[in-house]
Amino acid sequence: MTVLPDTGFTPSDEDRASLDAWFAAYDAASARRDVGRMADMAVFPLNLVSDDSRGDGRTAQWSRRQFVDTMSEVMSEGGDETISFESTRTPVFLSPSVAVVFTDSTMTAGGEKRQLRYADILVRRGGTWAFQTMIQSGWGDALD
Repeated sequence: MTVLPDTGFTPSDEDRASLDAWFAAYDAASARRDVGRMADMAVFPLNLVSDDSRGDGRTAQWSRRQFVDTMSEVMSEGGDETISFESTRTPVFLSPSVAVVFTDSTMTAGGEKRQLRYADILVRRGGTWAFQTMIQSGWGDALD
């Protein structure tokens, strides 16, 4: 049983459903390699937290252009292979408009499976969720 921290806010079923719907749309855009749509679902400058090949923690802020350029390169590595995601997400709502979401995911591309574990910080503005911080190990060397 997962015990979540007490943040003083208990999300409603609608809060959770809206976050799940956001991730379903983001995963669908990722599967289509629709980097422009993925960028539309973010708040810029986007914060990134990772570590590099030396084991040092790294951070960066990306503009929309940096996100689009980097993600276009990353997403094109598989060519036209079909991408799918099976994800288990554990959101921690800090308030009705701020959530930290931990994700364990299996990405399948071209028949190969890759395990991913990451966290995102999302904010809800005007009733719409957007990611503002991406946290995942192993990307620090690409943050320059």
